[in-house]
Amino acid sequence: MKKITFLFLLFISFGVLAQQGSPNQENDQSEILNLSSPYYSLYTFLANLQDDSYHPEISAKVFKAADEKASMRLAIQLKQILDGEGIYVELEDVPKESNFYDSAINRSRYIITDRYPSIYLERKGRNWVFEGRALQAIENAHNEVFAFGMSYLLDLLPAIGTRKIAGMGLWQIVALLGLVIICFILHKILTFIFQKIIIRYLKKSKYSELANKFIEPIAKPFSLFIIASLVVSVVPVLQLPIFISKYLLILLRVSVPLLLTIVCYRSVGLASFYFEKLAEKTKSSLDDQLVPLIGKALKAFIVIIGILFILINLNVDIIPLLTGLSIGGLAFALAAQDTIKNFFGSLMIFIDKPFQIGDWITSGEIDGTVEEVGFRSTRVRTFRNSVVYVPNGNLADSTIDNHGLRKYRRFYTQLALTYDTPTPIIELFTEGLKKIVIDHPKTRKDYFEIYLNAMADSSLNVMFYIFFKVPSWSEELKARHEIIIQIIDLAKELGVNFAFPTQTLHMENFPGKDSLSPAYEANIKALEDKMNQFLDKGSQA
Repeated sequence: MKKITFLFLLFISFGVLAQQGSPNQENDQSEILNLSSPYYSLYTFLANLQDDSYHPEISAKVFKAADEKASMRLAIQLKQILDGEGIYVELEDVPKESNFYDSAINRSRYIITDRYPSIYLERKGRNWVFEGRALQAIENAHNEVFAFGMSYLLDLLPAIGTRKIAGMGLWQIVALLGLVIICFILHKILTFIFQKIIIRYLKKSKYSELANKFIEPIAKPFSLFIIASLVVSVVPVLQLPIFISKYLLILLRVSVPLLLTIVCYRSVGLASFYFEKLAEKTKSSLDDQLVPLIGKALKAFIVIIGILFILINLNVDIIPLLTGLSIGGLAFALAAQDTIKNFFGSLMIFIDKPFQIGDWITSGEIDGTVEEVGFRSTRVRTFRNSVVYVPNGNLADSTIDNHGLRKYRRFYTQLALTYDTPTPIIELFTEGLKKIVIDHPKTRKDYFEIYLNAMADSSLNVMFYIFFKVPSWSEELKARHEIIIQIIDLAKELGVNFAFPTQTLHMENFPGKDSLSPAYEANIKALEDKMNQFLDKGSQA
């Protein structure tokens, strides 16, 4: 409360120093009615609406409305706009030439303030007056400045009393004090709503993290934003001394977008918290990586928009700034083509989702597990435990083999048996292998191939072709280990010997010994009968 009292006294002290005096007036009223130039027309308008020289009927002569009453109303409205917005007209800078011509617009017009370019004096005959579109612009500006029915207070508040105290009207002091009290009460109400109702309810509902991390940081700037927005609407009604209105409104108009930017910036955390909960419900882990990236992008966007609104409220023309940024952006885009390519590559990764966090991928020379996907590059952990950063533009243009999306993991090997292994044992051995596959909990049961497949140089090869239904490489290695151990145990149990690469030196003839070369049956007809008998046995079996 001490701070509020201090501010109130500070406003009053400024009122003594910053009163808007009337232009130097002459007692001769004929000079005040001079409309021969922009200077004299504005002089007539302003001089006759001062507290110590209030003649609205004379000021109305500068306004060419339908009747004198409408002209008086428009004159008072324009004066209220200038005082409420803190716009000070420097009469010394206003041209005194009766034939003044604005070459920028090729017309005999004088715009009294850059804030309202549609409100201008125009030469009609020998006089400079407000008429036509300028009159409608005054009506529109008045409705804009005194919105939400605030114009009603302009007629109501002065009825409190016009007596001067410390350079300010009694009604202004009372209204200012009432505004301070209303702001104080509103702040307490908003604080109560956030602290006692919303945050307490969230904590009781077991959302303490949400309340402490996101809602509580938003409460204070949001309360100040509401109060600043209210004060911005009310200050013009107070018709404070011109320089107080000017700098107070600048402060408030910077504060409103600044506070709103802070609220929105902190609200991004709340939105990210909500999206994280949604991402947790999806199977893809790429969503978990996308949420913080979206949060960062939103924060950057909010800061940029907030700065632009602050500049607009400071009456800074942002069109040249945006034009310069667009030209600079084009030059930057040409110089940063690879960066932009990587950015769009990251968008394609997030849209197409060729992989997710934790997947084992192969792309060219890259072979490893995806750890993080950023806006510029993707981080891959190789099987050497090193980290590779791959530009997203390269990934978007290359072929990606995603091993993490496999439903089954293949295991293929050749079991080499010695040539002296009897065929019944080979048959029994292959049947035992099939039984091992069927009984193992991590193998695919509907498709596998186990057959005597080749007669190699030094072995009889049994093809062992199966699939594991496991989620990771570690699970696959473990399943392989278990299968191989069972194969070795089965071979030992059946007396099956695995062949080693061997080479036999064959000597056909030795002196005094029978030849080792085989003697073949010369009777082809007899051999044919033997073959047919063998085949008949096989078909009967």
